[in-house]
Amino acid sequence: MLVKSVLLFGLLLTISKPLSAQETATPQGLEYCTVCHGSQLKGNSNIGAPRLTQLSPWYVNRQLKNFRDGIRGNHPEDKTGGEMMVMVSQLSEQEIENIVEWIASTESSKPTPSITANPHDGEKLFQTCAACHGADAHGNKALGAPNLNGLNDWYILTQLNHFRSGIRGSEEDDTYGQQMKAASAVITSDQDAADLAAYITQLK
Repeated sequence: MLVKSVLLFGLLLTISKPLSAQETATPQGLEYCTVCHGSQLKGNSNIGAPRLTQLSPWYVNRQLKNFRDGIRGNHPEDKTGGEMMVMVSQLSEQEIENIVEWIASTESSKPTPSITANPHDGEKLFQTCAACHGADAHGNKALGAPNLNGLNDWYILTQLNHFRSGIRGSEEDDTYGQQMKAASAVITSDQDAADLAAYITQLK
């Protein structure tokens, strides 16, 4: 996986001009993003790569910069985050904009549920999340809260557990990650985390 990430990193550096929605779905130099994130960027659970096409451009931009600058992916237990950090470590601002624009112009179907949990119990827990992410989990840019609607449930679960354990949200410069780490205190068990992920996944 790391070898593939390094290869992708090299290919990303070949992009030198902004992309437009009229260009091919996978621009030259970005084809290998689909090796990890799947066809049409819909995610690949086998290697922990999430669906990207529902994410807001401003959030994709922020996370790419966080990976590049070592704000995210630095924790030794964050294997996939570490791979992303290596992959994008040398990206320029323009190259990041190119990637953001490509993702924004790509469409994929909403993933089907893959975890067994109780969405009804998750609804109660989501009341805390809704304060920032909104009742429908579509996010709030003003609060820095991303759209969660359409993310893979296994990815939501993984990230909730990363925030709970401090794998994510412990870096000094990760302001929003620290907020999520604090908010995750309402999740008191693995079952809570699974129920919450299941509830978010079934939102429209």
